[in-house]
Amino acid sequence: MRRFPLRTLLLMLVALIAFGRLWCVTHQEEAPGPRPARTAQAGDVPAGAPAPASTPECRTLERALESALRTPQAPRALAEARQQLDACRQPPARACALGAALDARSPLSEGEATPLRGLLASLCERCPPAANSCAQAVGQALLNAAVGPHADTASAKWNLEHAGAGLGGACASLVQLGIAPAAQSGLTVRPPVLALAGALAPRCSRAGLLDDALLRAAAANLVAPTPALIALAAGPTPPETSAMKPDRIEGTEPGFQAFDQDENTGVPVGQARKSKRWEADGALRASYAPTLKQLVSVMVRATGPGTVRAIVRTPQGVGLKDPEKDFAFVNPTVCRFNGTGQWEQCPLQVPLRDVDAVSVFPERVDTELKELEVHGAR
Repeated sequence: MRRFPLRTLLLMLVALIAFGRLWCVTHQEEAPGPRPARTAQAGDVPAGAPAPASTPECRTLERALESALRTPQAPRALAEARQQLDACRQPPARACALGAALDARSPLSEGEATPLRGLLASLCERCPPAANSCAQAVGQALLNAAVGPHADTASAKWNLEHAGAGLGGACASLVQLGIAPAAQSGLTVRPPVLALAGALAPRCSRAGLLDDALLRAAAANLVAPTPALIALAAGPTPPETSAMKPDRIEGTEPGFQAFDQDENTGVPVGQARKSKRWEADGALRASYAPTLKQLVSVMVRATGPGTVRAIVRTPQGVGLKDPEKDFAFVNPTVCRFNGTGQWEQCPLQVPLRDVDAVSVFPERVDTELKELEVHGAR
């Protein structure tokens, strides 16, 4: 009989023990006793009812849709697909995957009343988010707009309107690929993307799926003006606003001289060195704690040109990340000043909300900030 060295035997024993522990973990039964209550979710099946995919209509829906795709002129095949789809409350994933084929065989340019387009509408309105072809098409349209010559706005709007349970995912794509980039100063957003974002935003806003502070930041950004977003975010100006004195001033020294109401003093912001926090802080950052509930205008007195950006807090994962201050933000440009030495006024297109700070970005080395006034409300 072959003899194994002691080291080999020990390694084999360790491997055997590890395998045994893995088997126990993956095959253990649930411990007896009451289980915590689960919050009901959209699409849950009532007690005693069959699972959606277990109904006869759901099990055969994929085959019925494929038959309709093969013979779109056959009334019987179309009627059978329609009957089974109407009877299937939550189609299985394989049936939902046929949404792209239905869209290709019945493009929107041929009208919304075609039978296959009607099947696609019903399919998307019933399919879960992860398998919803209409929701996926919205994200794809935004990606195509980022590289193509124009955006297919009509098709994207149709898909968004029929996304059903996938509406949240479709609007999340709009936020990440359209609205958030439009609210940032350091990005160049192509006109087709801006046009598509403006066309899709109203539907997501009505559903409560657009953060108001983010929407207003995109509307107010002078770098990427979007009339449709401005109209959507427009609202009455707060009745009571005043000059907001910052709670903290960081950057070029002596920063306080930009807020001392003395036009004879100033801050040589053009001489600031770019740090790793330049995109957030610029040459001078004036922070507010708590954040400003409203920012309606900026007034600047300077010699030499530059811009002022607002730092607007956004939901986690949206826009830029400030790891040191631990929040997400966007930084729309809210003022461009020429630096004539006289007061220059910059009223915002729409009032901003959740403003954490304003930052000054000089455009020449000789730019000197004499005074900066931020008007808003806490």
